Amino acid sequence: MKAIWNKTVIAESNNTRVLENNHYFPADSIKDQYFKPSGTHTTCPWKGEAS
Repeated sequence: MKAIWNKTVIAESNNTRVLENNHYFPADSIKDQYFKPSGTHTTCPWKGEAS
């Protein structure tokens, strides 16, 4: 499975987890140069905190 944004592969893994038709990539499968830490957090009752 590949995550593509603006014709660029930003994550790739054969080991995604599918929940409600959404693929979740393992942290080590993302290409760090396209991501940065965020001070903003959201909380989902069943997925937990995300940032």
